[in-house]
Amino acid sequence: MDFTPPVARSSPRGGRRRESVPVTSGTRRYDATTEPEDFEERNAGVPEGWRVELIDGETHVSPPPDGCHGETVAEVARGITLGAVDTRLRVYTGVGLRIPGRGRPDRFIPDVVVAPKGSFATSAEYHAPDAVVLVGEVTSSSTADRDRGPKRRGYARAGTPAYLLVDLTTAETILLSEPVGDEYRTHRRVPLAASLRLPPPLDFTLDTADF
Repeated sequence: MDFTPPVARSSPRGGRRRESVPVTSGTRRYDATTEPEDFEERNAGVPEGWRVELIDGETHVSPPPDGCHGETVAEVARGITLGAVDTRLRVYTGVGLRIPGRGRPDRFIPDVVVAPKGSFATSAEYHAPDAVVLVGEVTSSSTADRDRGPKRRGYARAGTPAYLLVDLTTAETILLSEPVGDEYRTHRRVPLAASLRLPPPLDFTLDTADF
């Protein structure tokens, strides 16, 4: 099933979030047969709080998010923490994931990751996504295309059961589930402030009113 991007409307919160900055002379693409040295160099050299992601073979460097984005991520994490039926699950932020790519793995840093306790208890910076039951992204005008497109396909390729997209540019929350290949078979979209049922093992209704 094709994913139809929502039509952009003005955000109820506004603000700036994670605008990408150029890598060297712009976003750089790597051949699947070469080692992404520039990605490793940029990842080691960015200031604390900045993000470096490898998405579809392209390096994206993003500054720390603004307060509106941070508040929304906190509310998503709180809502899942309070509602999850399975008490073994934990909500993580800032966890790096190795995602199947076109050749070498991509590296994503989702806004929210839900997985059993202890899933990331290693010194690795980027982890296998096998234990993840849900990833969440809070998008904005500067990240919308990546969140709706290549990151969506990457999470599906990784077999992540559910992808929660809180789209502040369209005032919607979108739940994608049942990954097949690099797509999700099931899409459910509701306006912000509406409730959204999350699939097992979360298995509860998430209230998006505070998003």
